[in-house]
Amino acid sequence: MSERTLGPVAARDVPADGRRGGELRVLLGPRTVGSTSGFLGVATLRPGERIAEHYHPYSEEFLYVARGAITVDLDDRPVPLGAGEALFVPVEVRHRLRNTGDEPAEVVFHLGPLAPRPELGHVDTEVAEQRGAP
Repeated sequence: MSERTLGPVAARDVPADGRRGGELRVLLGPRTVGSTSGFLGVATLRPGERIAEHYHPYSEEFLYVARGAITVDLDDRPVPLGAGEALFVPVEVRHRLRNTGDEPAEVVFHLGPLAPRPELGHVDTEVAEQRGAP
């Protein structure tokens, strides 16, 4: 865990994680600022790109679309969201994010509380071959 950091964190300074699709950057979290109750980040998705379906056994997720348009599949139910709209994802609800618009989408996410250990916080429910298709 990082020491507590009280200054700003810029997305441009955080390396992108693309393992599940899109570009995810955790800006405020245990590793970056020493938070203990949750984490906040930003996901960038190009048109047609998606973040593979997954769920969180311990955390609620809050999504806010800052730019573009996405569809969030909640337990296979599509929920379209545009810029300025937000969505709550309860604990253990399967979800995937898809950019269904014509421009890049930027989505701010917050998860809390933290799982007891990082490796327990995220469960993938799609195999790698399915992740690339819109």
